[in-house]
Amino acid sequence: MFVGITNTPRDYAWGSAGEISTLLGTMPTGKPEAELWLGAHPGSPSVILDPTLTGSAGDLHEWIQRDGEQVLGAGSERLPFLLKVLAAGAPLSLQAHPTPEQAIEGFARENAAGIPLTASHRNYKDASAKPELILAVSDTFEALCGFRSMTETRASIERLAELDAASSTPAPALFAQWLAFARADSDLRSMFEWLISAAEPVPELVERVTALAEADQASDEFALVRTLAGYYRGDPGVLIALMLNHVTLTTGETLFLPAGNIHAYLRGLGIELMASSDNVLRGGLTPKHVDVAELLSVLDFSASPVPYLNAEPVSDGARVFRPPVRDFQLLEVHEAATVELHSAAIVLCTVGEFVVSSGERALTLSRGESIFVTGDEHGLSIRGAGQLFVAATQ
Repeated sequence: MFVGITNTPRDYAWGSAGEISTLLGTMPTGKPEAELWLGAHPGSPSVILDPTLTGSAGDLHEWIQRDGEQVLGAGSERLPFLLKVLAAGAPLSLQAHPTPEQAIEGFARENAAGIPLTASHRNYKDASAKPELILAVSDTFEALCGFRSMTETRASIERLAELDAASSTPAPALFAQWLAFARADSDLRSMFEWLISAAEPVPELVERVTALAEADQASDEFALVRTLAGYYRGDPGVLIALMLNHVTLTTGETLFLPAGNIHAYLRGLGIELMASSDNVLRGGLTPKHVDVAELLSVLDFSASPVPYLNAEPVSDGARVFRPPVRDFQLLEVHEAATVELHSAAIVLCTVGEFVVSSGERALTLSRGESIFVTGDEHGLSIRGAGQLFVAATQ
């Protein structure tokens, strides 16, 4: 069965001014447009366009709760992935997500402690992990993702020390401590913990580094510091960002962010696909709750290269992104493709027009339209021209 679905962009403060509605050809909301969710997560389930097809269920979460096996297929109880259109008009918080085991344990622990799901200090909103991929739709999509080597981090701090030595304004004592810490062969974990755990003096250190970056306008080396400080003055995340890979994706380039990877999207429009979860451990660049101990237990402090995810060709007009998790894969179609399905799927058209068919069923999707494909469909034939995405399990 094909069922038309839709949703309204979530109006988080970091969202863009109309980029999602421009992409999809829909009416602007007049509010920040941050994320359009297509899926069954109860936080913002997709709205059913024709409830007569779903026994009057008004949204995808309700339909699955009411008749999961009919919707998803025998043996399935939940839709394991969530497809989003994401538009960052300002930097998001630094964050990481738990492993499946950490999510199960953390959710149970906070439930046992009686912490309401809506509490601002709640870490685990559900019992699921949240690995994710992001595909750049805009010409550029800027992100922080994973730790650089300590050698690279140390080199940036030494350059700041040179700028500090040339300044006529005395630095706060914590600057010398930070420099000494970097020179003492400290590792990524200890430096991160030192920055995020220290209390009152850290804003002074961030202000000093910000001032040095602002005085160094001729160089792009610390442009990121200038940008982040413009949004989060005095936040330790401004300095933590110097420890991270900073990447600018071009259209079609994709990242995969596994459990434990610290990351933040800074600006741009993209298609995001993830396991269906809302578990976020924040680590700076935010006024929201930061649980340092829980974050440290989740983070992977291994230095790593930028986590690009390469596509595999499906046909001349289609490619598929298969991350190393079973919960999801993303097919991008520009001309035609035949898709084998092992689960229910979500299909979104962002450019042009396509005919999606299965057996005797056929439906035309135009820009901005999306459908849910029930789990009893075992494949799709897609014909058309433009850009269309299919989210399903592997």
